Amino acid sequence: MANSLRYTYSLVNFKHFMMKATAAAAQGARNRVRPPAASLRRSRKLATVDRTAAMCKPKEPAANRARMVKAAIAEFASRGFAGASMDAIAARTHTTRALINYYFGSKEKVYLAVLEHVYCEIRQAESVLDLDHLAPVDAVRRIVQFTFDYYLEHEGFVRLVVAENQAKGRHFRKSKAMRSLNRAIIDTLARVIVRGQAEGSFRANADPVEVHMAIAALGMFNVTNQYTFGAIFQRDMGARGDVRRRRELVAEVILSYLRKTD
Repeated sequence: MANSLRYTYSLVNFKHFMMKATAAAAQGARNRVRPPAASLRRSRKLATVDRTAAMCKPKEPAANRARMVKAAIAEFASRGFAGASMDAIAARTHTTRALINYYFGSKEKVYLAVLEHVYCEIRQAESVLDLDHLAPVDAVRRIVQFTFDYYLEHEGFVRLVVAENQAKGRHFRKSKAMRSLNRAIIDTLARVIVRGQAEGSFRANADPVEVHMAIAALGMFNVTNQYTFGAIFQRDMGARGDVRRRRELVAEVILSYLRKTD
């Protein structure tokens, strides 16, 4: 009888122990497994932190942007818009494609920034020519000399112009700054022409836009056609050979159009 009672008591204790162990295991599992809602809130919080960190503005934004534009000029000038690589621009500047997009937004916007930059550079350089103290004929010669030499020294600019013309100007037209930016050279030529007309040396119906077109066309030809023209006619072109003679020829062609005929 005593043995039976001891057995029954042990069995009850065993069952009680097992129940406590099962309850403890369940509580531990609940502590280890985070409810889905809490986990989602935590993930959203981390994502917000990541986005905030990503949006922090890099240091020296103006300097970074200038380096990117300089690298992009070389890339677009050598490969055109379609062939240019954002990764290559990033490699040239030791940055990332994401950082370039942060500054500009897209490849096309980088390209537009490049076009605006190179046109701004040539217009700024023209603005310091100081032509007012020169006679109209000499002022025209100075503009021709400057333009002819500028194209030789900035072949990247010439290649960008050619590439955008091959693209039929579809990117160029999207820039709001281009028309006002390039008006300065027309105004400069117009002032010189008006002075020449006032002293009786230039024709009355001279158009400054046509004069600018002729100067640009003849100056660019020396760069864009230097290999084909040079090979066909066995003449030095570009920066080779008698650059001064070719430059003076362009000036004489322009002046022959401008001079008043009786």
